[in-house]
Amino acid sequence: MTKTLSAVLASVLALSGVSAPAVAQQQPLDRIAAIVDEDVILQSELQRAVNNIKGQYAGREAQLPPEAVLERQVLERLVLVKLQVARAEGSGIRVGDEELNHAIGSIAQQNGTTVDGLRQRLAQDGIGFTDFRNSVREEIITQRLRQSFAQSRISVSEGEVDAALAQQNAGGAQYHLAHILVALPEGANAEQIATGQSKVDGIKNLLDKGELDFAAAAVRYSDSPNALESGDLGWRSLDEIPSAFSNQIKNMKAGDVLGPIRGPSGFQLLKLVEVREAGAGGGSAAQVTEFHARHILVRITDQVDEAAAKARIDTLRARIAGGADFQAVAKESSDDANSRGQGGDLGWFPADAFGPDFGKQIEGVSDGGVTAPFRTDAGWHIVQRVGTRQTDVTDDNKRAQIRDQIGRRKLDDEYNRFLQELRGDAYVSFRSGDRAEGTAEPATEPAKP
Repeated sequence: MTKTLSAVLASVLALSGVSAPAVAQQQPLDRIAAIVDEDVILQSELQRAVNNIKGQYAGREAQLPPEAVLERQVLERLVLVKLQVARAEGSGIRVGDEELNHAIGSIAQQNGTTVDGLRQRLAQDGIGFTDFRNSVREEIITQRLRQSFAQSRISVSEGEVDAALAQQNAGGAQYHLAHILVALPEGANAEQIATGQSKVDGIKNLLDKGELDFAAAAVRYSDSPNALESGDLGWRSLDEIPSAFSNQIKNMKAGDVLGPIRGPSGFQLLKLVEVREAGAGGGSAAQVTEFHARHILVRITDQVDEAAAKARIDTLRARIAGGADFQAVAKESSDDANSRGQGGDLGWFPADAFGPDFGKQIEGVSDGGVTAPFRTDAGWHIVQRVGTRQTDVTDDNKRAQIRDQIGRRKLDDEYNRFLQELRGDAYVSFRSGDRAEGTAEPATEPAKP
């Protein structure tokens, strides 16, 4: 239900323009583009983000809306980032400098360069390294807010998994979807509903007349956070599609547009892009190697820097090499509160359960052996491998995949509503573009097409 770190870093790369074609950088005066509660978005931030989007659409510029509309879309996205970062930091979510340095090192490695090389490439694209660090920090913080949201509000029952598994075993189709959202505020009044209805009807009229294709209309008019991705929702099975749409989608052909339909977030238009057949149930059994292991973790914090954490894990490893009992040392010294009371015991798990670095280390020792200290995003570890076994995980894998699919769909719906509430409750004053003014801009009044 959440992004992996590699996906987070890929998102940062796209936003920062590192992997996108270079775009001529303008040098605007660094005036305020928007006030967001107690924070501000500078004109230079907005222009850089607009240029990055143009870089991602190089060769497909016709799909982008006019400059003023694109600026409005991008500015709204920056507003949401500011609001999410503020909410996350208010909830105690932090990303320290050592963790940030490790993340940036991973970005450099993924791009086949060093941190200094990455710094030079950013400079060539007109991006300051400090700005890039801030982008990485904000992206990690917002992803952790989303993870925290998922853990506290999203649950999937065994009954939901059973029903979806029965449907999958019977075979069926998967649907590639895209959508356009005309958002309405919580408890919208009659005037707001009428304005939203007028806007969505106008968009549908443009589509019906062929004056605009769906992808371009999504970029230009959708209030959804994925508007700049042409409203693409990816592939979904019927159990991942809200019931308001699923029964009608089964009778649609590729290219058909459904709606407008009023939903919890507002009015939606839904396009069926493609259909494909999902694999029927059954299939051969899947055997995986599982490991039983114990570990000791030393976290890097504001009080314990990288060097101190490394020195501490080296000392613990030396104690164990000298004959100290691994479980006793874990109970005494591990920073992993979840496993410390059990002597660091992690139970049985597949090699990739805790990430590729963790799996590589445990595969590199024999049963009873202890790894050398190694670094992950959590901190410094040493691991004692207790045993291995072969396990048939076919049914477990299916259930886990289905649980993840349902959870993702619920999270997308709930988190988008959360963002809409966050935006609606915020003080936002635009000082740039076609909505520039001196007072707070109402968050929910949609512009007509």
